[in-house]
Amino acid sequence: MNRRNQTGTYEFLLMGFSDHPEQQTLLFGLFLGMYLVTVWGNLLIILAIGSDVNLHTPMYLFLANLSFSDIGFISTVIPKMLNNIGSGSKRISYGGCLTQLYFSGLFADLDNFLLAVMALDRYVAISQPLHYAITMNSQRCVLLVAGSWVVTIFHALVHTLLVTRLSFCGPNVIPHFFCDLVPLLKLACSSTYVNELVLILVAGTLLIGPFVCILTSYFYIALAILGIDSQKGKQKAFSNCTSHLSVVSLFYTTAIGVYLCPPSSPSGGKDRVFSVMYTVVTPMLNPFIYSLRNRDIKGALGKILRRNTLNTLPWD
Repeated sequence: MNRRNQTGTYEFLLMGFSDHPEQQTLLFGLFLGMYLVTVWGNLLIILAIGSDVNLHTPMYLFLANLSFSDIGFISTVIPKMLNNIGSGSKRISYGGCLTQLYFSGLFADLDNFLLAVMALDRYVAISQPLHYAITMNSQRCVLLVAGSWVVTIFHALVHTLLVTRLSFCGPNVIPHFFCDLVPLLKLACSSTYVNELVLILVAGTLLIGPFVCILTSYFYIALAILGIDSQKGKQKAFSNCTSHLSVVSLFYTTAIGVYLCPPSSPSGGKDRVFSVMYTVVTPMLNPFIYSLRNRDIKGALGKILRRNTLNTLPWD
């Protein structure tokens, strides 16, 4: 382990997944493929929503922002990891580490808030359908999205600025594949009391708040669905929530595995697997969940594909 003096550590070493040279090509190909699928899948969702006027509704506005957030989340982590695998280097500069810390925190929080907003949207659509257009008007939707961005930008900035006041003079090896807050705090030589206090109070509130909002929304959604007389009506109402429920379940299951389960070992092997599920697999699966289970998205994607096919056909 490299050591630096008390004036500061200016680079860190990311352990990644494996030190075996024969596994690097496999890891590079695997993560490059997952990255490309995630970016293209979420871009297609954004393109489908933007090109179809029938999808210019609150639910799809939130979904487009979620897709953008997923692209940002995975693009913060994977390109640097691919660069390190390709070059054989594990180094990341101090500034690069802070940049990863900021943007990964921002987009993870934004996913959390957007999923809560989408749950609220589904609650209004199912429990108060006659008032939906008034309640979820364009001004309120823009306010919900803008508010989510402002809160998460500020929250990520607070944690990043608090890290800059720390000294790093001991081991600089991060047992992870990107600069996450908790592993970084463990390397600090100076007191991390303020960082941990803010993490517990602010981060805990901002994480638990949206989660409680989701649980509350689905509690009332379930009551509303149970109150529908016809079986067909119940199935239609429930089908409006299945895509969002799938994404919520995947997101929070992996997030709990990353942040709430105790570390498996000092090397953090299992913890990194949970982190891959959280940072890579979840953003990759979101477009498939929404495109396969949503007729509107499938229809919009079909129109785009047909239009591109017609444009490529030779015409006399």
